[in-house]
Amino acid sequence: MNGYAKTAHMAYLEVQERIHPHIFLHSRAMHLYQHGMELTMVSQWLGHANLSTTLIYAHADTEMKRKAMEEATGDYFPKVSAEESPYDVNDDAFLKRLYGLK
Repeated sequence: MNGYAKTAHMAYLEVQERIHPHIFLHSRAMHLYQHGMELTMVSQWLGHANLSTTLIYAHADTEMKRKAMEEATGDYFPKVSAEESPYDVNDDAFLKRLYGLK
């Protein structure tokens, strides 16, 4: 697997040079979560005995955060797609500060 990872890394620098099979499980769990599977179901699918273990996987991406904010605020703020937005905020630490989480 690491041979394939090195080849992929040469073409796409965001691919790590060394990988572990666990990354595939993590990636699939994130895809399921991002496409609407409840976190409790993801936890069961992963075979975790405790939901807190699954929370490690639950890094919400920027698009998920934007959708959640739209749902939470309703029509209070105008709905703007990510492509139309004049702002490009992808930094999780910055987003947490904006929302007062850290």
